[in-house]
Amino acid sequence: MSITLVIGGSRSGKSSRAEALARDLEGEVVYVATCRTAGLDAEMEARIHRHREDRPNHWQTVEDRFDLVDLAVDYAGRVLLLDCLTLWLAHWLEVDGEIDAVLRRLEGGLAAFRESGVTVIIVSNEVGCGIVPLGPETRAYRDLVGWANQLVARAADRVEWVVAGIPVEIKAPDRSRPS
Repeated sequence: MSITLVIGGSRSGKSSRAEALARDLEGEVVYVATCRTAGLDAEMEARIHRHREDRPNHWQTVEDRFDLVDLAVDYAGRVLLLDCLTLWLAHWLEVDGEIDAVLRRLEGGLAAFRESGVTVIIVSNEVGCGIVPLGPETRAYRDLVGWANQLVARAADRVEWVVAGIPVEIKAPDRSRPS
């Protein structure tokens, strides 16, 4: 059981890196796609289709499920690849409307992953390297993503930052602890 955070900017190669890490692990891989599948524009539907086609056929794909605790229970002992945290956060911010509630959901999910023996690879966007957004809603979302990334990084055994397709190890697993 472990938690890995793979973080990077848009089109940095973070999803490809996370998929490579998942392929290297033993056990059944369950790909948790966090983009809702209904009510999307044609370009986003094409992206989802392309992502589905790119995944190995033997991986199970889970879509339109956002409760991390339920996912941890349902897929206990397996490898979960959650792509991506920023879309998951956007979903819950829309549902809950409150940053603290979303962060509590995330904390509960991380605890459930540990308790259920899930090995999870979480993909997230680093959104804090740009300018401060002008709108209050955009600033609130940017802040939420930053706080959530910090929360996951603290809980993670491994953190990799992907820049231009190159993974840079930020936090290494503690080799002295049993996994």
